[in-house]
Amino acid sequence: MENMNSKTISEFVAADYRTAAVFKNYGIDFCCKGGRTIAEVCDKKDISAEELIDRLEKVTVQANDEVIDFQSWPMDKLADYIETKHHRYIDRTSPVINEYLDKLCKVHGDHHPELFEINEQFKAASSELAMHMKKEEMILFPYIRRMAEQVVCETQTTDRNGDEAGLPGFGSVENPIGMMMDEHTIEGDRFRKMSELSDIYSPPADACNTYRVAYAVLKEFEDDLHMHIHLENNILFPRAIETERDLIGIEV
Repeated sequence: MENMNSKTISEFVAADYRTAAVFKNYGIDFCCKGGRTIAEVCDKKDISAEELIDRLEKVTVQANDEVIDFQSWPMDKLADYIETKHHRYIDRTSPVINEYLDKLCKVHGDHHPELFEINEQFKAASSELAMHMKKEEMILFPYIRRMAEQVVCETQTTDRNGDEAGLPGFGSVENPIGMMMDEHTIEGDRFRKMSELSDIYSPPADACNTYRVAYAVLKEFEDDLHMHIHLENNILFPRAIETERDLIGIEV
């Protein structure tokens, strides 16, 4: 039990993503604030650590052939997956949600003024996420892919101080990763605010079909973003930092 208490939330979720549902049920942020230990989060939220760990263990022993072992994927494959699945999802879905929310504000804003703030928060999120993804796709991910190629190519691994293994213009990969993680935290806070304003995306009694669909898509968007951030913060980014240190011979 003591070892489990000192384990971080991100370690649980990185090992088995099904544990994310358990943390979510307890209102525990597993993506942006995944660095907290079980003991820390249980103490802060006044949750029984024994009960939480028991539920986590029950989830992990359940057989599920559909669970993807992202930990075993090479960095370039994971970066490709994040772009193809999560970045393109945001590109595709953001305009749809913006259109829904604009319409809801016009039709239902008088009786549900919280819609205006939800609309404002999502517009800011969609705009910032678009810029965030461009920085990843044009700067960070290409460097991660180059490092993955170096790991595979044994002839380059001996050149630890040469140009191939040297640091890029932005310095260590920890610099853009730190920026990306800060931006993840900002977006996580935005969506927590939207969730609170919408009563966890629960449409009111007088909601029309558009209202219900908008909230359903917003919830789906938030769930996808949580997975997106988890894959980067808890798996891809730590692996990139570790790989760079190995390639250029940095001792920690």
